[in-house]
Amino acid sequence: MSDNLYATVREYYRETALLETVAETLAWDERANLPPGGADYRGEQLAYLAREIHRRRTAPQVGEWLQSLSDRDWSGDDPDAAADVREMRREYERRRRLPEALVSELARLTVEGQQVWAQARRANDFASFRPVLEKIVARKREEAQALGGGESLYDALLEDYEPGATAAELTTLFAELRDALAPLVRSVVESGREPPTEILRRLYPIETQRQFSVFAAKRIGFDFDRGRIDVSAHPFCSGIAPNDCRLTTRYSERLFPNAFFGTLHESGHGLYEQGLRKERHGLPSGTYLSLGIHESQSLMWENFVGRSRGFWRYFFPAAQGAFPEALGDVDAEAFYFAINAVRPSLIRVDADQATYSLHVIVRFELEIALLEGSLAVADLPGAWNEKYQKYLGVQSATEADGVLQDVHWSAGLFGYFPTYTLGHLNAAQMFDQAKQDLGDLDEQFARCEFRPLLDWLREKVHRVGRTCTSPELIERVTGRPLSQEPFLAHLRRRLGPLYGIE
Repeated sequence: MSDNLYATVREYYRETALLETVAETLAWDERANLPPGGADYRGEQLAYLAREIHRRRTAPQVGEWLQSLSDRDWSGDDPDAAADVREMRREYERRRRLPEALVSELARLTVEGQQVWAQARRANDFASFRPVLEKIVARKREEAQALGGGESLYDALLEDYEPGATAAELTTLFAELRDALAPLVRSVVESGREPPTEILRRLYPIETQRQFSVFAAKRIGFDFDRGRIDVSAHPFCSGIAPNDCRLTTRYSERLFPNAFFGTLHESGHGLYEQGLRKERHGLPSGTYLSLGIHESQSLMWENFVGRSRGFWRYFFPAAQGAFPEALGDVDAEAFYFAINAVRPSLIRVDADQATYSLHVIVRFELEIALLEGSLAVADLPGAWNEKYQKYLGVQSATEADGVLQDVHWSAGLFGYFPTYTLGHLNAAQMFDQAKQDLGDLDEQFARCEFRPLLDWLREKVHRVGRTCTSPELIERVTGRPLSQEPFLAHLRRRLGPLYGIE
């Protein structure tokens, strides 16, 4: 009986996943291709799909099925099935608290929000974005209140991205990390050594950048028969279906790292999506574990691999060949120093490894304040500048490079930002273990051997899906709980020789 019932539930969830892939395709198109005039109708399309998906996910019959399956003793049976039932039940209980009208309205409103944000960013005009952001914040507050649980409204939204994490725990973790990073960054700034970052701002033709970025993404393992790359205002990855993974990036002909490391980052996300088990698509066991784990994959390939010396021992000759005018007279060691430069800056996606988490902490603190009502949307630009001055010692002269630089709030993604820093911590700890298990990764990268690391991640992370929690995965893979120490040690190893500091 239970086996037949599980088969029924599995098929139902796979059919629901078909609707979700349609919605994901429309959402990708909205951010990559949609003409501005199509935003209203696209909002209606996505609102309709969100409503229908919500109905299927929260139908009373589904609750009855999952209750029956939850009552079964799964010991000795398929562990994937047991995990599927556990996660389906958790998600069902969570989703059914949300009013259908709110789900539909948020889907419509965030399409409008992203379109208005993109225009406001181009025009450097926060005032034009403020009204729709106020509506989004109000609806997200309603969502958090409906979901309930936790000491903070933020906890309810954080659950969407990092199940089990709380605002209180992250506040403590981030404060400790901030206090550890501050003296390191200060030592770098006071070292007196200046990386030759000018070489990264020479002329890099956009079409050649595109070709070189695709070349690198292929070499690390991204399968372009099952994926593609396009341009958007803010880089992202959409794992639409098992054989359809869409990446986007953005180009600047006078800033090489923008597209190249952005592409590596999104390719890391794509490798995770392409590594999920196709036969489990639509089920928790075929779904990424959490955003903190997802970000660990993108940040690992962008920073731990892509900014390593071994990586550029292979790729730098090819880069010189692709960009002879910009790099023909550049020494490989100078280039390596430039791409690992540390300097407090304004833009999160362009930030270096040592200061990146400070950008995240700014956003984390601001969005908690927005949700809990201690900060009005109208006061957001001023609060943003105050925190940037406090944590990074810089202030933006424009709103486009300040409070308007990220797409997340326009898309309703409150609770997402902390996963970037969790991603760095997860990546560092996993990368240390990979080196222990696989040997000298730097030498492998220098020979264009990225497959051993990718296969290791496929086995240890990608194929696991959502069959455990993030803390359980990290402890299973590395033998210890998550800690900030591997990340800090990584920074000291990489930056110490470059800046002459201990």
